[in-house]
Amino acid sequence: MEYNTSRKKLVLPEYGRHVHLMVQYAVHIKNREERNAAVRNIIGVMGNLQPHLRDIPDFKHKLWDHLFIISGFKLDIDAPYPMPSPEELEERPATVPYPQIHIRQRHYGRILVEMIREAGRMEASEARNMLIQLIACQMKKTYLAWNRSEIANEQIMQDIWDISDGKISVEPGSIRLPDTVETVPYSNNPKPKKRRLVSSNRK
Repeated sequence: MEYNTSRKKLVLPEYGRHVHLMVQYAVHIKNREERNAAVRNIIGVMGNLQPHLRDIPDFKHKLWDHLFIISGFKLDIDAPYPMPSPEELEERPATVPYPQIHIRQRHYGRILVEMIREAGRMEASEARNMLIQLIACQMKKTYLAWNRSEIANEQIMQDIWDISDGKISVEPGSIRLPDTVETVPYSNNPKPKKRRLVSSNRK
């Protein structure tokens, strides 16, 4: 008995060995018309075996590319799409550069740091003051989300001044920050002890 482990490794195992054998048979058909007809039938079988590909744009194009890959790029047929080259399939996508931004106060996150720097470039206005108020509140929430210790409001004002390179100076008392109890979800705070009810009808 012949086992699959002793057979040739499949190029695209998701199509099964029978499809691979049919493609290899079509490669050796000498008559071009018969070869084209056989390949069209194979494409129909491949489409039925991979119904999830129907949701992909250029569904037929994908099937023909797989057909050429299974044949080892040896099929000489009248295909509706050009045969891809092995070099195109082996080409790796370009590396996406990851933004390297040095953040000294990492617990605030990159977005908050960029918002502070953007507010520092704004002219003095009511909108700028409102933005600084919202940023400071979010900074306290973010800090308490990643640290168990509390942070003084004065420290947040100092961090805003440092991150903005001295462009934003917040006077003490000019903005109101929420208390720690208001900022941290109740589920993270220790639950208050329930008082024990004592009956007043004592004997």
